[in-house]
Amino acid sequence: MTISMYQASVPVFLKTLANLAEILDKGAAFAAARKIDPAVLLGYRLAPDMLNLTRQVQIASDHAKRCAARLAGVEPPVFEDNEASFADLKARIAKTVAYIDTLAPAQIDGSETRAIIFKAGGIEQSLTGQTYLLHNALPNFFFHTTTAYAILRHCGVDIGKKDFLGQI
Repeated sequence: MTISMYQASVPVFLKTLANLAEILDKGAAFAAARKIDPAVLLGYRLAPDMLNLTRQVQIASDHAKRCAARLAGVEPPVFEDNEASFADLKARIAKTVAYIDTLAPAQIDGSETRAIIFKAGGIEQSLTGQTYLLHNALPNFFFHTTTAYAILRHCGVDIGKKDFLGQI
């Protein structure tokens, strides 16, 4: 049995983004219950040279929408990076999900060998669709969603592995 490029990408992005939105809800509730300015959590980073929570969520969103669009052979939408609250980040996730939902399986399936050309760090890359998905897009997406989770967990938000993975 084979797995399609659509099945290996879109449902993974949608499920993980939904879980991330719920984790953000828990972060917002934590801040409210403890009377912590939400900006403190949104600006928190695990190490001085790492990006903060807000940027982790923005970049996770970008990887999901860009990957789905590139595999579909269409130009991904550009979102402004102007989120300043938990609600704003959840709205960004919702926009990402709404966009990804517009892409049909037929647009993505068959992209395994299609050349995916993109810039990373100012350098143009060209990978096959399968290599791009499995060795670039998914690892980057999971790095940023995991880091967002880890920031909130480190700050004391009561979340665990089940929150990150969600229901299976």
